[in-house]
Amino acid sequence: MAALRLAFRLGHGLRKMLPIQTSRAFGTHRASHGQSIEKIYVINLERQPTRWTRIKQELQRIRDRHGNDLLSLAERHAAVDAKGFSKDPSKDAEIDPYYTLADQLFVEPQPRTLPTHYELKAPIRMSRAEVAVARSHIEVWRRVAQGTQRHALILEDDVWFHPNFSRHLDQAWKDVASESEKHEGFDILYVSFMEATHGAPKTFISSNVFRPVRGLWFLSGYILSRKGAEKLLALLPCRGPVDLWINHQFNVLNVRATRRSLVRQRTDATSTNSYSILPSLSKIGAINSEGAALFNIRPTQVPIFAFGPPNSGQTSLAMALSMLGYRCCSDLQELPLLEMSRLSQGSDQRIFNAYVNIGCLESAVGDLRRAYPQAKFVLTVPQAQAALQAAWNTPSGLNGADVVVLDSEDPDAWRTLCEYLKCAPPSCSFPKLKDLGQRSILDAHVQPELARQRTNPQRDRSPWVIESENRCWSGIQLASTSHPSEGQWVDVEDGLQRLNTPRWFARSDTFTGNLALFRPLNVEFDGVNGAILSVRREELGVRQYSAGALSSSANYLYGRFESTFQTSNVPGVITGFFLHRNSPHQEIDIEIAGNMPSRLLVNVFYNPGGEGAPFDYGYRGAPSHIDLGFDASSGMHRYAIEWTPREIQWWVDDRLVHRRVLWNPTPIPHLPMKLHVNTWPTRSTELAGRLRTRWLPAITHVQSIRAKQHDPSSHDTRVALGPILTISEAN
Repeated sequence: MAALRLAFRLGHGLRKMLPIQTSRAFGTHRASHGQSIEKIYVINLERQPTRWTRIKQELQRIRDRHGNDLLSLAERHAAVDAKGFSKDPSKDAEIDPYYTLADQLFVEPQPRTLPTHYELKAPIRMSRAEVAVARSHIEVWRRVAQGTQRHALILEDDVWFHPNFSRHLDQAWKDVASESEKHEGFDILYVSFMEATHGAPKTFISSNVFRPVRGLWFLSGYILSRKGAEKLLALLPCRGPVDLWINHQFNVLNVRATRRSLVRQRTDATSTNSYSILPSLSKIGAINSEGAALFNIRPTQVPIFAFGPPNSGQTSLAMALSMLGYRCCSDLQELPLLEMSRLSQGSDQRIFNAYVNIGCLESAVGDLRRAYPQAKFVLTVPQAQAALQAAWNTPSGLNGADVVVLDSEDPDAWRTLCEYLKCAPPSCSFPKLKDLGQRSILDAHVQPELARQRTNPQRDRSPWVIESENRCWSGIQLASTSHPSEGQWVDVEDGLQRLNTPRWFARSDTFTGNLALFRPLNVEFDGVNGAILSVRREELGVRQYSAGALSSSANYLYGRFESTFQTSNVPGVITGFFLHRNSPHQEIDIEIAGNMPSRLLVNVFYNPGGEGAPFDYGYRGAPSHIDLGFDASSGMHRYAIEWTPREIQWWVDDRLVHRRVLWNPTPIPHLPMKLHVNTWPTRSTELAGRLRTRWLPAITHVQSIRAKQHDPSSHDTRVALGPILTISEAN
């Protein structure tokens, strides 16, 4: 530790040789062309004068837009000293000193170590130092709210500025200022933070700024608007450490963060961040000091076996386990032979780590306990249906097993399940699905012969994608319970001679991987041959290119979706026809890259949850490349997606070219999605090659689109659907 401190001081001293920085984000008067950070508050203890001296030196190394150093904007704020408390901190009306493990796990959902006694509602009391730091920040918020400046930078006194602080901050400030002109301005902009382990869930607003969902530790440096200060004061009392509590307010605050932390904590002195959750949780063994995205979850309590009477919430439990990061096989009469063999042998090479409502396992509990002494068992028993419970025979062999009884209708269902499995509950409601029952499966070796060869590029590694190394795994084929021709169909066909606004809308947004901004002007109709989508070189501020996209106004659940189109052949440009939704992110794709128009890319993105569940993870999905046998840019061809609860099929010119059944390699998307057709330039050279700017404009001709949606009630999905959501971004 002493060596590290010495190294920091030496490196820090070398910064004096660097030129003085200038940041145009700071200034005492708001410029006519934008906003400024007009004030700096530094929280400093009276008994820490050395730190005030150091932070003044930091501020003197940076100038504002008028050429004045930042010290001229700074004011020292006397921090509340825990040693000087004259009253019991628990009697502070603006601070509730008690918080819980559940509060902590909301911000850091996947600790690497766990407390022995895992009780989500167990109270934890803030230390006097944590209360003092919270009080110090609240006092500064009050000064900002009562001041005349619109924005203030708030710093703790044990920080230093990144060598490129000014450049990175100015880039971020330009982006948030531009966003503020179109929308309500930000409340908090983090410039100093540490993300939760594996990263905080976030959405990038630009290449310099992101919007966090949660998972940012520390309040060492942040820019606060006057409006944001007023909001924070209205949200009091602060429950627990201030950096923890503020994460719980992100859903009602406009929070932004710079792409990287621009204000760092000094390592040559003991940190004053005793208010932070990190040392507090370390005391009870619930977290390490690193900085946990759900995408990297690997559950520790495995395997899980769940049983229950019909209509007792088994399907809801299976979805809940998936949302906790389990790979869950559910609602089947039998297991595929390969999985059953591995399970019976006690093998750790199994595909799944949770088995819910599997009929063939009900009589094998004793064997499962011998093969897996550490196994966890869940019984779903609806307490409100005593007659149903009495009529059901509990599987024999559970006496003495590690069992929990779960009522999925219980408001505390997440708490019951997560305390049992020692994991953090998701920040959304427990899923409410109608039970699917025990479905029968077919011989996995009965496969239709496909028209084309395929290859599998790199796929996401997540609980909901089976890794490609399981080559002998071919998924789960469910037996059909109804013929696709049965039931009612909603058939919509559009020759795209004009924009049918009740049916379609031209997009005017973008997404992170898109080099272009979608614009309605890039979707044209000639009145005869359909729609013309184009990619053009245009300086549009946020993007240097424009692109075209059509999206359906309706949401679809299952059916056949087809389009006849001729793709672009410009390298770097993607032509897409796909279904997509967010919260949770699910997607079924057809894409053709301009650098290889003889190859079809089919893809599925699957995330678990019901309507509104914030599971939007994965950036590759589970793609496969299909050899078309022709150049898609040389003429019109018909492409189709057939989507049922049992499988997804991809068709080209009425030939089946690819199919995926359940868990091959993902579950089948189960929620309504919008239909899209677009053309756009990708940032990924791996996906479509380097963009050939000289070949622009890139043109895609879309002759027609047809959506033939099967009535969901004729499928035996029995999924309870909530309100339909629109998407915020599609790719």
